[in-house]
Amino acid sequence: MNKLRDNDIRKVLISELYSRYSNDNDTRIVNEMGVLHGQSRVDVAVINGIFHGYEIKSESDNLLRLPSQINDYNKVFDRVTIVVQRNYLDSVRNMIPKWWGIMLVTKNKNAFNIREVRQGRLNNDVDPYSLSHLLWREEALAILKEKGLQKGYLSKPRKEIYEKLSNSLEINELRKLVSKQLRLRENWLNN
Repeated sequence: MNKLRDNDIRKVLISELYSRYSNDNDTRIVNEMGVLHGQSRVDVAVINGIFHGYEIKSESDNLLRLPSQINDYNKVFDRVTIVVQRNYLDSVRNMIPKWWGIMLVTKNKNAFNIREVRQGRLNNDVDPYSLSHLLWREEALAILKEKGLQKGYLSKPRKEIYEKLSNSLEINELRKLVSKQLRLRENWLNN
């Protein structure tokens, strides 16, 4: 039997997510979203007021990068769900935080089945500075301008702009504004 690959599972997951959110105009589904300026890439992200990352580990993958992905995703995502096949189910349970959700993908003949094994919970430790890193420099500046906080920052490097954002806004307001910017973003490949 051929091993399932990341792409096989991704198609099933994205189909499931599109059917779940098809009537929600405020939801954006993003493939391969960079986190912390490309330090990690989550396989699929759902942005709709909260940030929900989906990390796929197929039987063709290994778990070597998972510890660093956990560290990075914990800083920016309100929810994370790992999507695995049975071969990794026990291993990931022992590796991931208790608040992460788990989905199991199985294949019967030519049909795929995806089901929730563990429901995820909200992450209460999102880092505002890391969250602001989801923005491009111009998007971050647009938020500063919207809030009247741009004075002295128009020519600053992006890290200083992110610092200003994260120090000036409450996490819930920052989450809302970052979510809005990312849902409006058109060309995701420029980051």
